[in-house]
Amino acid sequence: MPNQHGAWAMLATPLAVGILASGPAWVHVPLTGFWFAGYFAFFATGLWLKARRRPRYLPPVRAYAVLAAVLGALTLALDPGLLRWAPLFVVPLGVGLVASARRDDRSLWSGLATSAGSSLMVLVAYDAGGGTDWARAWTLTAVVAAYFAGTVLYVKTMIRERGDERFHWLSAIAHGAATVAMTWVDPWLVVVFALLTVRAAVLPAYRLSPKVVGIGEVVATVVVATTALVVV
Repeated sequence: MPNQHGAWAMLATPLAVGILASGPAWVHVPLTGFWFAGYFAFFATGLWLKARRRPRYLPPVRAYAVLAAVLGALTLALDPGLLRWAPLFVVPLGVGLVASARRDDRSLWSGLATSAGSSLMVLVAYDAGGGTDWARAWTLTAVVAAYFAGTVLYVKTMIRERGDERFHWLSAIAHGAATVAMTWVDPWLVVVFALLTVRAAVLPAYRLSPKVVGIGEVVATVVVATTALVVV
């Protein structure tokens, strides 16, 4: 099972936003199972690649791949049109697997690609629920993607890249740019992202434990997702 706690938020949040924005439907049940099983297969494959394809890492790859295939087939049986979203995930998936093969899966470029791919699930879940306001769907996707991209940078400044001023400035600037972008969406999102920018600029000066950082991310994720659903 994935041992990166942030991955769970990146899995659940876009899916939940898409479902809540369009309204729940029966196809969301196998779609949710497919989404999680697919990520488990991706994670297990990454470990297998990092381990130079050692045979003992293959059983979970096979198990999750089969489970994902079954759930994916059931999802498409209920809504074949969802297959049109598959090409959007090719690049993020490929980047993530290449990064694992190079043992560079904790890199910035890998994290950003993975978060972008995760954010696209808003669109799939929205389509599965029969949503028709695509301007809203794409806006929600952009908000989620902007937040998760900032999260990748922020978490690195707090843990793996703590003390690196380059990452600190990059994180603060990226959050500031996202805040400016929210002026085209809604004032409340401007407020939320402005607070995230302050957090990105100030908190790296403090030595917070990964647990505290994680709890803060859970709260921030809920606030961003809830605000976006209400105002967009």
